[in-house]
Amino acid sequence: MRRAGWRYIGPGIVVAATGVGAGDLVATLVAGGKYGYTLLWAAVLGCLIKISLAEAAGRWHLATGRTLLDGWRSLGAWTTVYFAGYVGVWGFVYGAAAMSSTALPLAALFPGVMGLKWWAVLCGVGGLLFVWFNRYAVFEKVMTALVGVMFLVTVYLAVRVGPRLGDLAAGLVPALPDGSLLYTLGLVGGVGGTITLAAYGYWVNAKGWRDTGWMRVMRFDNRVAYLTTGVFVVSMLVVGAELLHSSGIAVAKGDRGLIDLGGVLAERYGTVTAKLFLVGFFAASVTSLIGVWQGVSLLFADFVARVRGREGASAAPEAAQAPGGPAGAGAPVPAPAPAPAGEGAGAAGAAGADAVPVERSVPFRAYLLWLTFPPMSLLFLDRPFALVVVYGVIGAFFMPFLALTLLWLLNSSRTPRAWRNGWLANTMLGAAGVLFLVLCVEQVRDLPW
Repeated sequence: MRRAGWRYIGPGIVVAATGVGAGDLVATLVAGGKYGYTLLWAAVLGCLIKISLAEAAGRWHLATGRTLLDGWRSLGAWTTVYFAGYVGVWGFVYGAAAMSSTALPLAALFPGVMGLKWWAVLCGVGGLLFVWFNRYAVFEKVMTALVGVMFLVTVYLAVRVGPRLGDLAAGLVPALPDGSLLYTLGLVGGVGGTITLAAYGYWVNAKGWRDTGWMRVMRFDNRVAYLTTGVFVVSMLVVGAELLHSSGIAVAKGDRGLIDLGGVLAERYGTVTAKLFLVGFFAASVTSLIGVWQGVSLLFADFVARVRGREGASAAPEAAQAPGGPAGAGAPVPAPAPAPAGEGAGAAGAAGADAVPVERSVPFRAYLLWLTFPPMSLLFLDRPFALVVVYGVIGAFFMPFLALTLLWLLNSSRTPRAWRNGWLANTMLGAAGVLFLVLCVEQVRDLPW
């Protein structure tokens, strides 16, 4: 088994950055503004749960040589029906939300240049072109650079507002202020929790990690990434506690809350700090956009291959990151057989020596188009009532679906005995499943029926 090292870090950064969008940062900011440091422990617990979920998805891919879609199909046809409905409706609505979120900081940074909706269209088309013409290696490098921007900006803001270290430490002790139970559960479940957690195993394979020899590297990569996420979360909670809670200032929920924060920062610390924050806001939003454009398109391409009855695969990987360096990146091999370290491995959703890389396949690019152009209609129209309800119901069930199916797969004979869940993994996945079921019920109940 290979030694873990910093040079291998990549897929975890991608999945963590994709999962933590502007909405997550606002949720943490509002938590700090409303309760101070009291719910810090909930945000940290949320990061630990996401570490467990991503580790489970990566372990399935490496231990079995099969994709997560393949695992789901082995549980019954109901998983295919659910995923088909989810990926269609969710992608349509999320595409509009992601484009709007990414457009907000650009509109604030360049006022008067164009309207918000046209900024959103530009962001969607830009994300499409970036993912369409680039392979995983470039995608990972860009995501890592954007994470660096997010990290520096959020840490700078936390230091700028001056955290009280004693209160920060006290916030690690679990406590529930009056009326905060459901809010706390949402904070635990919401930070970095999206369908892209399911894409982690695909990005692991795209990196060239395709057998259990990479298990230690995958786990190190995953932990480093979500520890970085933890820094984002703690930093935003510090900003909320010090800047909002202590002053009694409220910001809007949703992405616009970050625009409100930009105004507060400009008033307190000057225009430069406010604009720097907007750059960080853009980095958080655009990583979620291009991460979903790339990762969920991989899932969809594999889904189509499974439905067609062909051997699917996770991605067209770059060369496995062995000490000897890359060799033959992007050369397709039949799935699910793992590629030897140091050799390129690829997949296109179909076995065979002439298979095209999955990023060049018709299903991958078709889903990219689906994420980009149909959702633009929602930018100019109010969301239809029925679509809001269907989206809410299907979306609410995904995280419990992911946690509980991983629990099922990794405790069954589908997984080699040596790589099945231990007590800790079962505890974390079980807790995640219960948590997300509670949140699912609440989310469905709160829909505008």
